[in-house]
Amino acid sequence: MKNTSIMIVGVGGQGTLLASRLIGHVLIEKGYDVKLSEVHGMSQRGGSVVTYVKYGEKVYSPIVDPGEADFILSFEAVEAARWIGHLAPEGKVITNTREIYPMPVISGLMAYPENVSEKIKKDADVVSVNALDLAEAAGSGKAVNTVLLGVLSKFMPEIEENAWLEAIETIVKPQFVELNKKAFLMGRAQ
Repeated sequence: MKNTSIMIVGVGGQGTLLASRLIGHVLIEKGYDVKLSEVHGMSQRGGSVVTYVKYGEKVYSPIVDPGEADFILSFEAVEAARWIGHLAPEGKVITNTREIYPMPVISGLMAYPENVSEKIKKDADVVSVNALDLAEAAGSGKAVNTVLLGVLSKFMPEIEENAWLEAIETIVKPQFVELNKKAFLMGRAQ
């Protein structure tokens, strides 16, 4: 079996680290060798956060080199564009369509790039989802991460839906379990 590589990219505070923990947990429970690595920029200030998850029979390094990612799970379109060079030729990008403006854009020092989603679609197989609207419908805009995990789960048929829901029950704080399960299922239904 070939190893599978997933990059989770976003900005600080979006739940990228929780998403990687959920993916890692469900894969370990299914018997895969799993390696995780986190790269934090100015994550507490809305800076870039990247997490690598690699799994298979035997994984030696979690690092995903350019051209190697089977999936890029992007919590924000600019982050997908930033990391698109890491996508394998047959890879897939799953991205949130909602734009998140960094401080330089909010303060008027920079402009948000135009047509980011269209540019990504030129270079990749892209699944675009308004994860924020779905998360809010589930009960909280903070559940964008589990909405996007639900979408990703459709492309990982080796992992049953129940395994994902059990991972949420195990990893997520008890008061947020039902919300995150609902958000996950809404993403999976896309």
